[in-house]
Amino acid sequence: MSKTEHFILFDQLPLIYGRVPKVANTSIKATLSELLQQAPEEGIRSTSDAFWTQSTHGETSLITPQQAMSKRGTHFCFSFVRNPFDRLVSAYNNKILELDDVTKPMKEMGLSHNMLFIDFIGCIIDTPDEDLDVHLMPQSKILSLNGRVIPSFVGQIEHIQEHWKALQIWMKKEGLPVLNNIPEKNVRRGNNHSDLKKYYSDMEVTRLVQKRYNEDIELFYNDTDLSELISGEKKQMSDPVVPLISF
Repeated sequence: MSKTEHFILFDQLPLIYGRVPKVANTSIKATLSELLQQAPEEGIRSTSDAFWTQSTHGETSLITPQQAMSKRGTHFCFSFVRNPFDRLVSAYNNKILELDDVTKPMKEMGLSHNMLFIDFIGCIIDTPDEDLDVHLMPQSKILSLNGRVIPSFVGQIEHIQEHWKALQIWMKKEGLPVLNNIPEKNVRRGNNHSDLKKYYSDMEVTRLVQKRYNEDIELFYNDTDLSELISGEKKQMSDPVVPLISF
């Protein structure tokens, strides 16, 4: 993913998707690819940037937050976010522990294979936003511009089934093709987030993460207690239909 071109723009539909790594991004892009009018060229998976820039016969392109913001009046833009404490643990498990070596952007941050979680967090704290690997970049930096959230619909992965249904309803009202149900792709930890308590048992680590990702919490999880965020517990909703999160 480009550090600046965070949004997928559809040329023949008034639709934009703000892609956030480690937030069901693989599943969402696979579903979006079904909206293409022509069959995409073979050989490149929809997870790749090259797919959206080279394999869709010009039906899609990648654009910057500034470009996405300029199209708010004519295009429907949506995205999904994730509890920042959980997103960090997911990135740590996948990129630091599971892979044999870390990617070049992460190496440039000072990250290394099998490093301790507290050292992982320390590197993130010491790295400016513009130098962060996109998997670790605050979601607020990806989805907002000058403090204003770009998408008109932002769902939470913690309630993805309910919020996806809400998105389908919203898109129908907008006169857009309704997306199919979202598949489960690239799922590693599943719905079991009990490991969060282990990673955030040290309150200093929790404080550092809370400070570093404070804007994420304020914009997308301001109605969720910190204790719920660091434990990974889903907030119980009184209404069976989870409300849309709009800005």
